[in-house]
Amino acid sequence: MYRYTEFDKAFVRSRAAQFRDQLERWQDGRLSEDEFRPLRLQNGWYVQRHAPMLRVAVPYGELSSAQLRVLARIARDFDDPDPEVYHAASVAQGKLGTERLPTHCAHFTTRTNVQFNWIPLDKSADVMDLLATVDMHGIQTSGNCIRNISCDERAGAAPDEIADPRPFAEIMRQWTTLHPEFAFLPRKFKIAISGAHEDRAATAWHDVGLQLVRDANGELGFRICAGGGMGRTPVIGTLMREFLPWRHIMNYIEAIVRVYNRYGRRDNKYKARIKILIKAEGQRYIDDVNEEFRQIVEHDGAPHLISQAELDRVSALFVPPALHIREAAFDNAELDAYAAAHPLFARWLQRNVALHKDPALRIVTLSFKRLLQSPGDATADQLDIVADLADRFSAGEARVTHTQNVVLPWVRSSELFALWQAARDAGFASANVQLLTDMIACPGGDFCALASARSLPIAEAIAERYQDLDELDDIGEIDLHISGCINSCGHHHSGHIGILGVDKDGREWYQITLGGSDGSAASGAPQPGKVIGPSFSAAEVPEVIEAILTAYRDTREGRERFIETVRRVGLDPFKAAANAARLNDEVTA
Repeated sequence: MYRYTEFDKAFVRSRAAQFRDQLERWQDGRLSEDEFRPLRLQNGWYVQRHAPMLRVAVPYGELSSAQLRVLARIARDFDDPDPEVYHAASVAQGKLGTERLPTHCAHFTTRTNVQFNWIPLDKSADVMDLLATVDMHGIQTSGNCIRNISCDERAGAAPDEIADPRPFAEIMRQWTTLHPEFAFLPRKFKIAISGAHEDRAATAWHDVGLQLVRDANGELGFRICAGGGMGRTPVIGTLMREFLPWRHIMNYIEAIVRVYNRYGRRDNKYKARIKILIKAEGQRYIDDVNEEFRQIVEHDGAPHLISQAELDRVSALFVPPALHIREAAFDNAELDAYAAAHPLFARWLQRNVALHKDPALRIVTLSFKRLLQSPGDATADQLDIVADLADRFSAGEARVTHTQNVVLPWVRSSELFALWQAARDAGFASANVQLLTDMIACPGGDFCALASARSLPIAEAIAERYQDLDELDDIGEIDLHISGCINSCGHHHSGHIGILGVDKDGREWYQITLGGSDGSAASGAPQPGKVIGPSFSAAEVPEVIEAILTAYRDTREGRERFIETVRRVGLDPFKAAANAARLNDEVTA
């Protein structure tokens, strides 16, 4: 993983010191609330429904064991919920009480950041100092700027990788951090990069999505899309360039952002994202970007051209672990024997273990989807355990995933059984990756001030209903995504089944969408799901999901995946099943 230089370390420490000064000036009245708000937001500090929320940047999802332990310490020592505040607010909103209150907990987001929901602002500078000791911060995790750049969690390890995207992401991170032209955009701006044949970074759903490719001559470059996004208007990114030589990628991104900065709306935040501009302007936007790029290259001398020396320099900072040295091929007979003797281990090998570019290694997913724990949540003790597992089995490195799990990217095949035993004992060995209970969910109305409805009780009710692994295996691979509001932090638009919480006259209701895709191999081409009829009450949602899955099992051909069946037969059978479930629920009531 990337090793910070002394310049990086000094920069992060100075930023933490600057924030402490800003906090102290706000506390003693030298900065007003309006003056302090943008300063705290620029460092990842929000004020949410019950308390402040900190978003910590995790570039390309990589975490060292030392960083995991500091995150655990922050959860344990600083993230301390106030049950009375939470319960009073929940009761006032007609929501659940303290039975849902997570204690000393971090949360993994769909953009591979880490959030804390209960750190008091008067402790915030202490937390930033602690993060800086392990080269972490909250810079540009908020605000109308270029946010944390995300990658495939298997970057540098996947056998289908064309080129490692992390050095490019790091060069862009250094370039965009505190860049004045990128600091006050019309709206927030997100970039994702995939370096593999399979897009595991959902690039088409980002403001800029980059796919590393090779042309007919074998030259490396980028396929560039722009204008993807979810929210009120789900849009798949528009193709800008089929191929751009890698050296010019920052010049081209500058052209994209300059045109957006020039013409993007600032009078209406709901119409300020780049997706709205590109949707409105179409080819004219593409032409303007290409002309801007031509001028940057020809008139300005391509100021952001990446040299081979610079790429080599940054690539060398992604120090491959000692485990990456090839060893003699592991005798699979021993692994087969363990699998034959332990059926749960065999399931885990099938669902949670992926091939590695080094035949002696494997990529292992630790499932953070367990009953009575919200998707993506990790307690302080669990973070410490993951740090221990990373040290013991993965050269001290873990990765946060787009699906709110954790990956160990450097596991020896010969140690898979030992890892499974340790993960099982810690509660991370559920063999449910890519199955129904491996769902994505945002914190929703239990925490978020923007949410229209709760997402966590819905996730819990569905998970509780589907605990039988045989049934989950029979249903097969399926993406279930839940958002508590139209901002789509739970990525409901890209779920094979999407659930969106909405508010109707102060009551929580839920829209169901079907047929969405994030662009992964299992999902096919990226596309937003389509709403199937009127919204449902919270009590109806589990019944509706069960009815939809029953319709799928009755309609599928062979081992056809859910998304394949939906695309083959259309939405009508599922609409009928959902409406029948509503009627049955009304009759029962």
